Amino acid sequence: MSEMITADLVDLDLSAETKEAAARALAERMVTLGRVTDLEGFLADVAAREAQMPTGLDGGIGIPHCRSAHVTEPTLGFGRSAAGIDFGAPDGPADLIFLIAAPAGADDAHLTILSSLARQLMNAEFTSALRAVDDAAAAAALIRGDESPAAAASTVPEGAESTDGSKNSVAVSAAASADTATGTTTDTTDTTTATTADTGASGERPFRIVAVTSCPTGIAHTYMAAESLENAGREAGVEVVVETQGSAGFTRLDPAVIAAADGVIFAHDVPVRDKDRFAGKPTVDVGVKAGINKPTELITEVRGKAARGEVSAGSAPGTPVERSGDSTEGYGTKLRKWLMSGVSYMVPFVAAGGLLIALGFAIGGYTVNKAPSVMDHFVWTQADSWGALLFQIGGVAFGFLVPVLAGYIAYGMADRPGLVPGFVGGAISLTINAGFLGGLAAGLIAGGVVIGIQKVKIPAALRGIMPVVVIPLISAAIVGFLMFVVIGKPIASAQKGMTDWLNGLTGTNAVLLGALLGLMMCFDLGGPVNKVAYTFATAGIAVASPSDSAMKIMAAVMAAGMVPPLAMALATTVRGKLFTQTERENGKAAWVLGASFISEGAIPFAAADPLRVIPSAMVGGAVTGSLSMAFGATLRAPHGGIFVVPLIGNPFLYLIAIAAGVCVTTALVVVLKGMRKQAPEGTGAGVADTAIAAKVDSKEPVAA
Repeated sequence: MSEMITADLVDLDLSAETKEAAARALAERMVTLGRVTDLEGFLADVAAREAQMPTGLDGGIGIPHCRSAHVTEPTLGFGRSAAGIDFGAPDGPADLIFLIAAPAGADDAHLTILSSLARQLMNAEFTSALRAVDDAAAAAALIRGDESPAAAASTVPEGAESTDGSKNSVAVSAAASADTATGTTTDTTDTTTATTADTGASGERPFRIVAVTSCPTGIAHTYMAAESLENAGREAGVEVVVETQGSAGFTRLDPAVIAAADGVIFAHDVPVRDKDRFAGKPTVDVGVKAGINKPTELITEVRGKAARGEVSAGSAPGTPVERSGDSTEGYGTKLRKWLMSGVSYMVPFVAAGGLLIALGFAIGGYTVNKAPSVMDHFVWTQADSWGALLFQIGGVAFGFLVPVLAGYIAYGMADRPGLVPGFVGGAISLTINAGFLGGLAAGLIAGGVVIGIQKVKIPAALRGIMPVVVIPLISAAIVGFLMFVVIGKPIASAQKGMTDWLNGLTGTNAVLLGALLGLMMCFDLGGPVNKVAYTFATAGIAVASPSDSAMKIMAAVMAAGMVPPLAMALATTVRGKLFTQTERENGKAAWVLGASFISEGAIPFAAADPLRVIPSAMVGGAVTGSLSMAFGATLRAPHGGIFVVPLIGNPFLYLIAIAAGVCVTTALVVVLKGMRKQAPEGTGAGVADTAIAAKVDSKEPVAA
């Protein structure tokens, strides 16, 4: 760790009595050396990190740390306290204090070195040597790896205690810690593997665990938890493979390793990325400090769950940023994920805003959009005032749709740095009336601009201000220029043309559009094609006063989306012998799911028999969509199923359209299934159960 720590950054007689005073004493040394530019600002960042979670660890260790814009280069400060300082560790005060200062824009190489230090702190030989060393330069050399802990600790009797009488609670053998002890820990990737214990002459396979560790800063606790779990695994004869999701990024575990694992441990204080990879296995989910302090207990717990057959359910997929790490993905796949990132974040605003506006109309009448601001006029006892309040809240929620869409498309491409230019571009799209199409373009442009900026080699002195100043400034300026001056007007014209075309749809054209939307809604039951149709519909009503054509499209889309699960529920009722026992049970739930406009309720049936179920559902969806358009049914709410029927124009005919599609799909499924031999009882359920669990547990809207 050359240059990260020198003798000037070491205080072997730290006299501070509190953790705040200790951090200040070590930070002042960093200021003197020019490593920190603003003492108070840096200490505020340290305190903010400390407020998230105490940084004291068992074994007399305190590791205050943060990423800060006031740090010019990655720096370590080390202090040794004779009296001990309380950093919130369960076993008492810390006598070894490391202050880790990382720039806000620290590069991967520096962060990897810091992670190596975190791993060394779990080595009893290393910490014992630090307690015995009597020279600041020697202590710095020991931390850098220039001197072996074994040599530094040669004068310390075996089992010696620390200066405050405590022993390090985590002991590892010298052989297992040799690389770490000499400062040569291999950490070029963020996936680490424990050494498998000797399984004896029997050749019996050891119990296998995969783990994920992560902490808010991603510098220290992430890697210490990994080291602790690996050490405990060696002692227990368990094979442990850890994925460290730290600030330097992470390398996903090999899917084959996950598939072969007998259990999973999550030790984290920030969401686990791509968590759905681990679904269906015995899982222990705890905070990162439990991974450091109680690794043996966690291993015992996950082994117990495995013995009892307890497994985790499917989890909601992460954002496309978290799921698109496969370098083999084509551009088309990545583009779809980027767009779906924006749509998935936009849909809740559509649902909340649309339902509030619809309720506003239901309570206050169709003139509620002309009501004065409720800030100026609100009467508690008048229904009109409450209707206006709901309408105006919904209108504010709708105002976020395009900026959120653009911001999270950019986020899907470039992670957090893409948010500022994405939101700015989306807001400009609203300003210039470029609407939904403008938001799509702004998000893609913003993400591309940020990716381009990130590829430029930046001097070390500027890295700290890149994510908070330089990237937002430059990217927002470029995106703003392009949206205002270059592409904004053509996109606004295209948006107006599309709106005028929709408003002009009548007769046969409207019926054909309804049929097409119905086919799309039932093709993949919540997949990308379904999302395209749903987003197209919600974009049309995402205004305070949507056109009549836009409301007809929304009605057709929701009606068609209700058909597949309702039809499967009806089919299992009228011809139950054609379905397995599991499918008949799923059919009962499909009544509720279909009525609630959750197309995913048909997934178990489609997964078990796609060639018969999906075409049947598409035909029924097309019938419903075309009839809804022909009947002129309208809908202001983007979700809700039969529960928003009072908000539907021509509700009786609308329900007839849904019933017709359900009957058509049911008849086709029954006929097609009747043409083959009946499946054996109890078969065909495994894949279906997994699919519906993953979809329904995600709690996404029908098009999500």
